[in-house]
Amino acid sequence: MEKENRMKPFANVKASLVCIGKFHLFALARELLKKGMLERIFSGYPSWKLQDEDIPAEQLETFPWLQTPYMALGKWGLLGQGRFHRDLAWHAHETLDRHVARNLPDSDVLFVLSGSGLACGREAQKRGVKYICDRGSSHIRYQGVILREEFRRWGETFAGIDLRMIAKEEAEYEICDVITVPSAFACRSFLEMGIPEGKLRKVSYGVDLRRFEKVGDPQPDRFDILFVGQVGFRKGVPDLLEAFRRFSHPNKRLKVLGGLQPEMARYLKAHGTPDSVEFLGHIPHPQLKQIISRSQVMVLPSIEEGLALVQAQALACGCPVIGTRNTGAEDLFADGKEGFIVPIRAPRAIADRLQLLADDPHRRTAMSEAALQRVKALGGWTEYGNQMAKVMKDLVE
Repeated sequence: MEKENRMKPFANVKASLVCIGKFHLFALARELLKKGMLERIFSGYPSWKLQDEDIPAEQLETFPWLQTPYMALGKWGLLGQGRFHRDLAWHAHETLDRHVARNLPDSDVLFVLSGSGLACGREAQKRGVKYICDRGSSHIRYQGVILREEFRRWGETFAGIDLRMIAKEEAEYEICDVITVPSAFACRSFLEMGIPEGKLRKVSYGVDLRRFEKVGDPQPDRFDILFVGQVGFRKGVPDLLEAFRRFSHPNKRLKVLGGLQPEMARYLKAHGTPDSVEFLGHIPHPQLKQIISRSQVMVLPSIEEGLALVQAQALACGCPVIGTRNTGAEDLFADGKEGFIVPIRAPRAIADRLQLLADDPHRRTAMSEAALQRVKALGGWTEYGNQMAKVMKDLVE
């Protein structure tokens, strides 16, 4: 009874969030706002790009002075991959971090997306504030190793992750009170790199049901396969193209949505593009849900991710998913029920699953229906917000 009296109810635990962009932190901010837990959210985005996020102006603070030009130059194709690119990204994170440290709100918990939390995390802990480092992917050093292997696999040299960022993130992992990750795969990567299990909390993402829903059906006389994401080696796109070549169907099509990465452009120039493959670039969300709904299956053969949100978006549109174990798929759906989970670097396994779905339309329909039911059970972002609120409350206790 005495312990219960010392516990703070959710509404009395205040959290401040820090994120260089938007990512999943604004979904978390909205959930904390409902619970009366949100003190403030800091972002490197300009305020005009955050107008539809439903966060009161007095609880939103932007520091866009370096992140905005970084984003703009990237969008215009003027950033490249050299030293200027790295320096601008590094200083965008550093200046946001130090800005928050100088303007730290009065709260119980500081929740920071990794890479922007060393200075403000230290300042928070000096004040008795709990510091959560949120990592949306695998351990940063693990990530570097597996991507270097993948680039070597295709005869390319991986430029590597900025050594300054590796050192900073590992310092964040060391000093923070808790590290939150979105998937079992991400959790395993931290354990492999020597992080104690007791410091890790796995809280899986939700899906924005306001923006993704089933709005159509696939055409029965053809087999449309979809990929959504950065078109590069990290996402396993060469394996997808090889699986598409192996897969047999008289009217098969592959739509590839997302920005073409430099290494992939060189790969396509050297190896060519299979027939019936379309590279469509970036697609707005309203149009994206229509394309997903009309696809027979989405394939995401990523080598490394935290938890790819596009998989949940596909399930919300009734589209079965073929994902690798390194996409966080096992935290979203069951192998053989709402989709299939395959090893990384396994184009033959992907082709086999595509063939199963193409040869058995009833199975694909059953998977589509199971996907819709699974998304309803996930409950949008509410469950993510509930679990993260509990992590924060447990820390404050």
